[in-house]
Amino acid sequence: MTALGFLYPGHSAEDDYPRIEQLLAGDIRIDLVHTDIGEDAHRVDALLRMGSAERLATGVEALRLTGAEAVVWACTSGSFVYGWEGAHEQVRTLAVTAGMPASSTSFAFVHAVRELDVRRLAVGATYPDDVAGLFAEFLRAGGAEVVSVRGSGIITAAEVGTWGEAELFALAKEADTPDAEAVLLPDTALHTAAHIPALERELGKPVLTANQVTVWEGLRLTDRRVNASELGTLFTREPIVQV
Repeated sequence: MTALGFLYPGHSAEDDYPRIEQLLAGDIRIDLVHTDIGEDAHRVDALLRMGSAERLATGVEALRLTGAEAVVWACTSGSFVYGWEGAHEQVRTLAVTAGMPASSTSFAFVHAVRELDVRRLAVGATYPDDVAGLFAEFLRAGGAEVVSVRGSGIITAAEVGTWGEAELFALAKEADTPDAEAVLLPDTALHTAAHIPALERELGKPVLTANQVTVWEGLRLTDRRVNASELGTLFTREPIVQV
């Protein structure tokens, strides 16, 4: 059994995680611990507080009790808002506190982009434009070329959690450009797990979503490689038959 631990802020799209667990190998367990979201606002000062070491540390003990082998801070905006070096320090502190390998959703996107060997990226963000721009800067720091950034101006994760298929597809299509090699949807409050293959068919290219890459990152940290085509191109890099 491979046990993956995730620190998830508040309650918006956490039901993506049991859905993803069902689509993975039967010997992979996903444990989710909710952290205090504080002020629910896609605003830099609120996001910095949400991703503070103190906030994350409160969920670590519960994760240790589950037997998790790695932990991922399942929040994109609450990690990239610290910048490239600050986000590294955030996960280093989390790893020391938890006593296990650690990462965040922002680094999950960077690693997933490298896994797919794509460079030119389109970003469809639920965030206000200034916060969406910080995510684009983070991706550029990781070596990517961001060709399009589409913000949606939504302030709260709670509102994002109410979005359905129609809003999700509209966001992805509005963000996409002909020269983009992949489309990124960077909000763990957005329900995407049920729609990734359909999104990829619609756009004709890989789609990376926050909760999808977060779980993939947990698997990467534990050296697990799984083929699960219902989770999109990112999960088809391995042979179907696992040795």
